[in-house]
Amino acid sequence: MQTLLNISNLCKNYRRSTGFFTSRQIIAFGPVNFTLERGKTLALMGKSGSGKSALIEAIAGITKPTFGEIYFKGRPLSTLSKKDRHKSIRMIFNDPIHSLNAKATIGTTLLLPLKLNTNLLAIEQKRQIKDVMKLVNLSSDYLNYYPNILSIYQLHQVAIARAMILNPEIIIADEVLATLDISLRFKIINLLLTIQEKRNISYIFISHNIKLARHLSDNIIVLNNGLIIKNTPV
Repeated sequence: MQTLLNISNLCKNYRRSTGFFTSRQIIAFGPVNFTLERGKTLALMGKSGSGKSALIEAIAGITKPTFGEIYFKGRPLSTLSKKDRHKSIRMIFNDPIHSLNAKATIGTTLLLPLKLNTNLLAIEQKRQIKDVMKLVNLSSDYLNYYPNILSIYQLHQVAIARAMILNPEIIIADEVLATLDISLRFKIINLLLTIQEKRNISYIFISHNIKLARHLSDNIIVLNNGLIIKNTPV
């Protein structure tokens, strides 16, 4: 089984001002170590302030770690180009209502990552958009729609489609089920598991719900004060 992601002694510190000329160092997380295998799901849990958000931002490339390294398929992630990194690891944000551009059609939203990160011809872009819409069980008719006329479930489908549009190998799902009722929650879970089976994709799933984490995951990591206090196979 291939190790896609290897987090090695990763740490993030920052300085907080305590006065006009003074500051103190705050440890957001670390050092932490763990791996993620191809086709597997890792659940990342912990109370607010435990370091979850800072850690996934570092993995996603939103922020730079202070020290340590993230290896993707054995290669330091920091050596990948921005385009290659965007194509390798993608995020699904927890609130699709605000993460989607209200002034852009669904088609435009899915086209933009392809334009920014690939050299695909227009006909190839259209084919990839059509394929990802089919993957999330949405008709291509929705490409002409704006987010405000979609249901909450359809918004989540679009958010998943946007994450999948570059055919990534790892998806970070940031509390994607938190705002959904039970029936929609399990529809999204089933969709994510179906995509995982079809594409052999790996997930990092951030959640506060231990039952959902156990249902979805192969491994659960619990953070507390920036450190891993539990790393348990399910």
